[in-house]
Amino acid sequence: MEKKYWKGVEELRNDAEFVRLKNDEFYEPLPIDELINKKAEEVSVTPRRDFLKFLGFSVAAASLAACEAPVRKTIPYLIRPDQITPGIANYYASSYFDGYDYASIVVKTREGRPIKVEGNTLSSINKGRVNARVQASVLSLYDNNRFRTPLANGVEAKWADIDKAIGEKLTAIAAKGGKIRIISSTVISPSTIRVIGEFTKKYPTTKHVQYDAISFSAMRQANMESFGVNGLASYMFDKASVIVGIESDFLVNGVSPVEYAAQYGETRKLNDGKKEMSRHIQMEASLSVTGSNADMRIGVKPSQQGAAVAALYNAIASKARCCRSKRTFSRRIVEGNRKSCR
Repeated sequence: MEKKYWKGVEELRNDAEFVRLKNDEFYEPLPIDELINKKAEEVSVTPRRDFLKFLGFSVAAASLAACEAPVRKTIPYLIRPDQITPGIANYYASSYFDGYDYASIVVKTREGRPIKVEGNTLSSINKGRVNARVQASVLSLYDNNRFRTPLANGVEAKWADIDKAIGEKLTAIAAKGGKIRIISSTVISPSTIRVIGEFTKKYPTTKHVQYDAISFSAMRQANMESFGVNGLASYMFDKASVIVGIESDFLVNGVSPVEYAAQYGETRKLNDGKKEMSRHIQMEASLSVTGSNADMRIGVKPSQQGAAVAALYNAIASKARCCRSKRTFSRRIVEGNRKSCR
């Protein structure tokens, strides 16, 4: 059977929009599978007719771009909301969390539509800083592939009908003492936790299960076994003079990359009389964003990382023992001098 190569998911599904655009194109290139099976000398160059089509389109597009845009009239509010003034932006404080990134943010809106996300300078965590993922989150609100209405068995339905059907089902399950489960990713919002608590009070058999596709539960378990604390460590990179990362892309995919990236940047700048910056050594198997910013990057296989950690610990421990021995030796000399003076 001859292989069929497709250039995108749209072509694979043969969507109606893809077929329409495909037929409207000025020049349809050869399919990928045909290009692969043809020799270089058999692939013809662009025909003269298609070249003229391209040229005509370019001239027409340039002419249209030079013309003034058509006038679009706006319709004013009949009853204008108090908090909205057309042409003047409103700002709302909010927070962003997607499992990796957390940031306190300020959302800029116009006529009720969010158009820009920036960091909240009053936050003690991110201090007004955000990364590209946080800023790009506003684009998801305008994604044409989002569902515009709820679906019931794959068919569009009304919210009132969906709420009624779910409510009746929950009531029937609760009456029989059946189990109800809420499955979500990690929830850090106090308002969401309160709503789930109210739901649980109404349906006592409810249990909230939190599951993350990329979880930090292994780190929590390790901290529990090592330090007796079921939690995650909070690092202060702005107070570190030497940073050693082992298979940890903390600037992008760490526990709090927005916060850590800001702290990391503070120790890498020489200003305000600061003459020393932190030294960063990264050990990892594949190149990461954090590794590309390190002063020294060491390639270490996953099977060798345990030995690397043990070697690093032994080196630090030997330095610590040496320092303790020096302090003890100095203290004995001082005590000996004091005895001789007596």
